[in-house]
Amino acid sequence: MNIGMLIDHMKSRADIRRNVTNWEVIPARPARYASFPEELHPDLVKNLRDRGIEALYTHQAEAVEKVLKGENVVTVTPTASGKTLCYNLPVLHTLLNEPAARALYIFPTKALAYDQLSELNWWMEELEADIKGFTYDGDTPASARKAIRRAGQIVVTNPDMLHQAVLPHHTKWIQLFENLRHIVIDELHSYRGVFGSHFANVLRRLQRICRHYGSDPRFILSSATIANPKAFAEKLTGVPVSLVDNNGAPSDEKHFVFYNPPVVNQALGIRKSSLLEARKLAEELIANDVQTIVFARSRVRVEVLLTYLSHVLPEGIRGYRGGYLPTQRRAIEQGLRRGEIRGVVSTNALELGIDIGALEACVICGYPGTIASTWQQAGRAGRRQGSSITFLVASSSPLDQYVIEHPNYFLRQTPENALIQPDNLVILVHHMKCAAYELPFEKGETFGVATTEEILDFLAEERILHRAGERWYWMDQSFPAKEISLRSAAQENFVIVDISQTGQHRVLGEVDRFSAPTLIHEEAIYLHEGAQYQVEKLDYEEKKAYVRKVDVDYYTDANLAVQLKVLEVDREECLANHSRGIGEVTVNALVTIFKKIKFGTHENIGSGPVHLPEEEMHTTAYWATVENSVASGFTEEQLQSGLIGLSHVLSQLAPLYLMCDPGDLGVSAQVKAIHSKKPTVFIYDKYPGGVGLSEKLYELHEELLFTSRSHIRNCTCEDGCPSCVGPAVETGTGGKGITLSLIEAMMKQAE
Repeated sequence: MNIGMLIDHMKSRADIRRNVTNWEVIPARPARYASFPEELHPDLVKNLRDRGIEALYTHQAEAVEKVLKGENVVTVTPTASGKTLCYNLPVLHTLLNEPAARALYIFPTKALAYDQLSELNWWMEELEADIKGFTYDGDTPASARKAIRRAGQIVVTNPDMLHQAVLPHHTKWIQLFENLRHIVIDELHSYRGVFGSHFANVLRRLQRICRHYGSDPRFILSSATIANPKAFAEKLTGVPVSLVDNNGAPSDEKHFVFYNPPVVNQALGIRKSSLLEARKLAEELIANDVQTIVFARSRVRVEVLLTYLSHVLPEGIRGYRGGYLPTQRRAIEQGLRRGEIRGVVSTNALELGIDIGALEACVICGYPGTIASTWQQAGRAGRRQGSSITFLVASSSPLDQYVIEHPNYFLRQTPENALIQPDNLVILVHHMKCAAYELPFEKGETFGVATTEEILDFLAEERILHRAGERWYWMDQSFPAKEISLRSAAQENFVIVDISQTGQHRVLGEVDRFSAPTLIHEEAIYLHEGAQYQVEKLDYEEKKAYVRKVDVDYYTDANLAVQLKVLEVDREECLANHSRGIGEVTVNALVTIFKKIKFGTHENIGSGPVHLPEEEMHTTAYWATVENSVASGFTEEQLQSGLIGLSHVLSQLAPLYLMCDPGDLGVSAQVKAIHSKKPTVFIYDKYPGGVGLSEKLYELHEELLFTSRSHIRNCTCEDGCPSCVGPAVETGTGGKGITLSLIEAMMKQAE
């Protein structure tokens, strides 16, 4: 059955329609063209015409023209709209006119860099020009690195490699830095939060080294749709940027289906598992030979779905996520392009623009957390031609339920703001150490902040730097770049070692330090490519987990106990019956127990203790405090119930306003907060020092309360459920009513 017939068939079926809150048909859009810029090199124009391209899309022509005029440019258009030409054409134009010139391409993942180099190599062959392009990443052989440093006119890399291997060794890259004309940054929207805050500082270091060698490169950036592309690009790069968002690319008809699993217990508001519904939809699509991608929110969910699908459709189904080895990922990408793999289950690792061919359907298991990510994932289907369909299958979380029940919010809303905090003191100081290692700091030099010299003097007092006259020199024995992970709060990853075969140890993958206690504690079931492995030993000191393959009918999930203390109040404001605040806090987190969850039914079939060290973190938090005059109307038990419900709904709906995952936020509810002795709900950034999420929530406080109240009122459950204030087992009897009463009492005079 072809995709068009299957879409019509599924649309007519009552068992599917009854779970659909909205079936949106996005009509086909014709292309809009513009002439080639007059100054574009004739060889490039000839090559395009030889390929049957007689004109560029409007956004491509505008972007190329602006870059050729010397502007920094950010192009913001949907997935599969031809953004690659927006940077390849001006870069190749420069290299054809100036063979000594250099360009640096930065992609957020190695897979994307590898994919884009294939496109560049095609251009170089067709042009028959002596232009050399290479990837420079962790997989590049040592024997090739010297040649790349000397001869690479286009160097394709990722932020981690730039940070650890290129900038600290800039003296080996003199030809690159002296002649650098263009810096290309693709998938701009992925540089948000912690990763983006680090990357902004890596770019400060890169520009500092360029100035040292006398170059002043232009930035060419591209992004999926976000609310603040120009402001975000300027904050990331520190330079003025021109925006191009006049999308001229065509697209075929797309069906976007908002799918809410059926309620299986009305009183408790419990819905059928989104995993099981996503599995059912994916099975039908793949069984009808529709090449399908299924996105899941976590590596555990990917592996659970892969296990389910592999049992029913054993051939042509693969998983894809971080933690897989590079050779596995390359083979899966190639299998998708060739059509040999008919279905793939992925985390957001395949959300970015890697070429995986012409997929026809997409099933998104759980709202990805942002409008931008959802459109990116949906854009993986229907990338070339013909109709395509995307099912967004909601989980029971309040965020998912809000989006699925308010499809117009999703369809009409501008995507979220991308947030970074490059001046986060923890991140900033780390990168200033790296910068000092790379080049001495001069008096009067600023590194993004006015307090640069104060920080340098502090580092000199700590005997990390040495001040001599008007310069600060590196004097420590360490290599500072190695101490910083750009993508997480911790530097060290835990390695998972398979010891199933006697005498043979095989590395399966890696887990970051903060995920390790919940994913690879002893007795945990670690899922990899649809197979189950039990953790026999976790060597916390050596950062290794030893696992053995098992065949059991459950997976595991761990509970985290959190204690939070306010260190310093930055801002606080009284608002009628409550107040809002923001400040610095310490968070102590301890994994206490794990649960065994049965495949298929998802019931809890057992539990066990976890004995691991406590993790402490210093970060920023936003909080809502209930005044004693309101609190006195509730018993202590009711207050506890209301605060747990309030913390659940606030933290789950917060990502509606932030470009973040619910997992980027932590939450704590205290009947008597240590700093104020009043009932308080805290939402904190899950990163040392914070990355700006708490500040944004402080600004949006009242809007967040209004949305939360409306969401609880509209929920059809009787007494609390996972879709509003959390199940009654967590909030206690009457949890929903108490939470609603508490919010209404807090807001009474605010309306």
